[in-house]
This record gives sequence, C-alpha cells and structure tokens, in this order.
Amino acid sequence: MKVLCSREKLREGLALANSVIPNKSPKPVLTNVCMTAAGDALELVGTDLDVSLRYRIQDSVKVIEPGTVVVSARVLHDFVRDFSGETVEIDTKDQNCVVRSGEDSAELVTADADEFPEVKPFDEHGAFSLQAGTFTALVNKTQFAAAREQGRYAMHGVLVEIGDGLLKMVGTDGRRLALANAPMDTQSGQRPQKAAIVPTRGTQLISRVMSDPLDQVKLSFTDSQIGVRTRNAEIFARLLDGEFPRYAAVIPAESRNYCEADAALLERKIRLVANVTGEEARAVRFSLSNGRLELFGHSAGRGEARAYMPVEYKGQDAEIAFNPDYVIDGLKNSENGLVKLEFNEKTSPGKFNLGENYIYIVMPITIDA
Repeated sequence: MKVLCSREKLREGLALANSVIPNKSPKPVLTNVCMTAAGDALELVGTDLDVSLRYRIQDSVKVIEPGTVVVSARVLHDFVRDFSGETVEIDTKDQNCVVRSGEDSAELVTADADEFPEVKPFDEHGAFSLQAGTFTALVNKTQFAAAREQGRYAMHGVLVEIGDGLLKMVGTDGRRLALANAPMDTQSGQRPQKAAIVPTRGTQLISRVMSDPLDQVKLSFTDSQIGVRTRNAEIFARLLDGEFPRYAAVIPAESRNYCEADAALLERKIRLVANVTGEEARAVRFSLSNGRLELFGHSAGRGEARAYMPVEYKGQDAEIAFNPDYVIDGLKNSENGLVKLEFNEKTSPGKFNLGENYIYIVMPITIDA
C-alpha cells in the first residue's frame, strides 16, 4: 500500500477514529485503526465492538498502490498531528508502515489485518432520510439528561423513536427527563415504526461527524444496532438492552401554576443563588407570586442568598425547589429565549417548556424552610 494524503484531512479522520478506539483492550487489535487505500480514496475504520466508525477521505488523496494496513491509532494520529508538512505519505514496508511528511518520517509496527474485526457497510434497506441538523439538535436537547451513574442500564442511552411523522428522542436519569421531537418524513398515522435505546457514546459520535447541518443523512436500525451514513462517514452503535422508563407517565397533563420568564435572566439568577449552596444541600427554592419570582438558596457552611426577577405568573402564591444544575442544563437549550414552568404542588414534577416541541421535566427537592 502506498498513498499520499492531505495531512489535515488525515488528522481529522484519525481524531474521529480515536474517539471510538479504546486506549487499552483485552483484544489488542482494537487499539488499531484499519486503513484501506483503493480507487481514489483512503478509508479509516475503528471500533471497540460497541461503537464503530468508517470514515472516507476522498479529497486530496492519491492512491499509488492500493492495499490495507492496521496500525496503532493513537501513535499514528500523534505523528500526523505533529508533522509540519501539508502532505503525508503512507507506505507499507515488510511488516511495518512508514509515514513521511517533508523530511520527517516514522516507521510503525503493524498488526495482522486478518485479526481486525469486520465492520459491515451501511445497509440502505429500510433506512430513513433526514437532515443532519435535525438529528444533532435533538441529541443536544436530550442526551445531557441521560444517566451517568451506575444504575438502570437502559437509562445510559437516548431513546429514539421514529414514526407517525416524527423523530423523537428522550433522555432521563430518573430525576429529570428531556423530551424533544421534530417532523420527519414517515408514514403518518402509524405507531412508531422504530424504537431503540442508543448509547450516548453513539449519539455523540454521530453528531460529531455531522459537520454540515444541511446535509441529508441516512438512519437505519437492526435488532441490535443503529447505523448512520453521512457524506463521508458511517457510524454504527450497538443498542442498549432493557426497558426504557415509561416517560409519558411522568409528564403532567395539567398544571395549576404557570410561569413564563426570560431564560437567560433566569439562568443568571439561578447561578447567583446557587453559589451559596453546597453539595450537601444543592437546591434552590422558587417562590412565585403575581409578577415576581424569588430564588433562595442556603447552606450551613456558606450562608444564604436571594435573587428576584419579573415573570408572568398565573396561579396562587406557590413555591417549589429544584437542583439548580439540572434546571440550568435545560435552560442552556431554550429555543426562543423564553422558558415556561408549570407545576401543581411543591412535591410534584416541574414541567419546563423550552420550545415548541421540547419539554424538560425535573423532579423537585424538599428543603428546610
């Protein structure tokens, strides 16, 4: 194999591959990237067996001799990153891979290509077409709410549902829930045609390779994995097993108290009050009355703080407390600069409407008066 490639294009591809490839693995071959040169393109493949990436570099590539080589992904990336030339030459020599740029070069040990796992190409059969920006927007609105701590395995991913003319995503860790949807070209009136739990590592990588929000991409499901094809990449992620929480039961159907506020101002005020709260009492109390919101926080070791802001409020005087970090996470994704908070009692969930098709549920916290 011998190929010339733009250093920057190769660096970008290797950086993406390294976001999948593990630093260490019981199977050492998985720490490598598989590169195949054929036609007028260089293809990079990386996998940890749960998430896989196939990345195609077609521009600024000259294939002199086709072939395949498997080499340490991180070592190769570091050399390509630190080379100063604009072009990189990759040439196999005996059992090694020689990488050159300008007067600088490195000779890297290769692995057996036959031991590298097969990553099957994207299958368009039954695939859905959508705009890249639609997918990434829904991921950004939901994946932050997915579980990170040990617990119910199914919560460590984002539920993706396709059907009835919608693409819907849901993330939850049991204390909060983010639900967003967007129109999609499916057969209207049908129940969800596909519903699967995609690991957050998968959704993050998919979003990362969707560099142009206007690109049309393909999305497909099998019983065990999700596949996405973009202009120059294919990503596959093993689906999570388990039962996702019945999220619809958590969303309040009706509320007695209704507040509308400026999202950016509310975020600043919450941050201000949260400065005084500690890990042992990470809570901010919302006290609502006609036209005004009072925010209050305190901790035994730091003191207390209050902040006020104008709001539009309908309901009796009421109060409810939330983890400030959870509320701020949602406010960062507010679509139109406004947030609408609905709740019934101080012990019932708070429903934050952050956009036309974007709902964020946060469970309240009980704090001392």
